[in-house]
Amino acid sequence: MKDFNLGKLTRENVKGLSPYSSARDEYVSDGTEMVFLDANENPFSNGVNRYPDPQQRSLKSVLAEQKGVKTENLLLGNGSDEVLDLIYRAFCEPKEDNIITLPPTYGMYKVLSGINNIENKEVLLTANFEPNVDEILATANNNSKILFLCSPNNPTGNSFTAAKMHQLLEEFNGLVVVDEAYIDFSPQESWVTQLANYPNLIVTQTLSKAYGLAGVRLGICIASEEIISVLNKIKPPYNVNELTQQRAKERVLDIDSVKQEVSKIMIEKEALSKVLLEVGFVEKVYASDANFILAEVDDATKRYNQLLEKGIVIRNRTTQPLCENTLRFTVGTPKENKQLINVLNQINN
Repeated sequence: MKDFNLGKLTRENVKGLSPYSSARDEYVSDGTEMVFLDANENPFSNGVNRYPDPQQRSLKSVLAEQKGVKTENLLLGNGSDEVLDLIYRAFCEPKEDNIITLPPTYGMYKVLSGINNIENKEVLLTANFEPNVDEILATANNNSKILFLCSPNNPTGNSFTAAKMHQLLEEFNGLVVVDEAYIDFSPQESWVTQLANYPNLIVTQTLSKAYGLAGVRLGICIASEEIISVLNKIKPPYNVNELTQQRAKERVLDIDSVKQEVSKIMIEKEALSKVLLEVGFVEKVYASDANFILAEVDDATKRYNQLLEKGIVIRNRTTQPLCENTLRFTVGTPKENKQLINVLNQINN
């Protein structure tokens, strides 16, 4: 993006904010044993009686090394949803600005736009689930602050064509948020590698999918130091609790186990895709770079209810644009996938 100026995109009231300075911001422990009488905590140790590190320094150092960035390029949140909400609140003026989303896509973009009183301009993906670049640029105006690109996309599973992404990053006059919740399952390279080329790029990731930590809620924002600095102004001081930081660091350090699990999921996905094509009521199985499969069936609501009655919970995506009569199957364990296949064969009539 030419002549990028973050100041023009940042809300005026946010520019002048000074972030809340917590006790643990003012004193950062270097490991030396100290007597902490600064934060009005209960002094009796139980493992979590002290406030957590508000900047998650230990966890960030590991993540930064793995992702090839500096810790100053990272902001962590209580799930990706908090990260996304902070982006709205930092850069979108309520009742004035708008964001652009590309349905069918992750539903929280629209929910958060409503919560923050920001207009959501929707530009449908093309028939093959790609961004309609010309329509997106024609829809954008001077108040279009953020474009959301979910790649690999949920619920379609495909990664967007790199050329289209580059064009949008170069020509959209706002921030481009690339949601990479499923990037660990994709053969495509992360857009984190493009941060130096695009000052308007924000990449969001999560530990909920490939890392198997959906229950601890840890979202990751990767962007320029300038963007991260703005977001740090408005984030809650202790937004990531101590237990989450500890568990996340353990898991991130055990990267070999994560890779092994991802590999098993990919093998299971390939096998499940082939089986689905053999099911009589399945009309199409879409290619996927994620840990799920989108399939078109004869009657999505009927098949969803049949599976539910047999104890199998999936997602019916038939109400989403371009997704009529589609079901989304998350890839489970080999045992769970076998159960799914057995049930599919039972209702295959």
